[in-house]
Amino acid sequence: MTEPAEISSLTLNRLSLYLRCLRQLQDAGTTHVSSGQFAQHFELSASLMRKDLAHFGEFGIRGTGYRVDDLAARLTTLLGLDRIHNLAVVGMGSLGSALARYLSFNDKPFRIVAAFDVDGRKVGHKIGHLVIHHSRDIPEVIPQTEAQIAVLSVPASAAQQCYEDLTVSGIEAVLNFAPTQLKQHPAVRTKSVDFQINLEELAYFLSS
Repeated sequence: MTEPAEISSLTLNRLSLYLRCLRQLQDAGTTHVSSGQFAQHFELSASLMRKDLAHFGEFGIRGTGYRVDDLAARLTTLLGLDRIHNLAVVGMGSLGSALARYLSFNDKPFRIVAAFDVDGRKVGHKIGHLVIHHSRDIPEVIPQTEAQIAVLSVPASAAQQCYEDLTVSGIEAVLNFAPTQLKQHPAVRTKSVDFQINLEELAYFLSS
């Protein structure tokens, strides 16, 4: 069996997609599904699905396929979604505020425990049940909340300093929405989402 450290981000992304599809099957009352049926229904690759799952052991039964509930439970555990992860959101502009509200109401494994911004008009006010702290207080507040993951949605000019403050405060993973390349800390898992790059990719295909 492959060690988790060897699993690529693309494979993990597909596991999340499989789990989302399995939950749709659960909602529809489906109890068993073959890889072929699964792939056909959700327009996926059956062979790639079997290869992805094989990294983690045996899942299906030959001739029967997968028990939907069992596979969903296994993927939930593999992805670490069977336990709560405390999150901090840094940057309470339109994107940060929307993310905080979305995660607060929609993603049970992810619990928003801290919010930060530099705008004095926002600091001290609440978003949902959280009081917004000043970003300079990240090193003091984060340890009190036991946050493991931070969502960074600040301007590019502020991103690196906020990232450094998060890493020294004990944050273990960062989802970065700031439009800049971060100088990453080797002990902190960092993933960037750049809307501009994705839009420019689409623009390329439209123009070619």
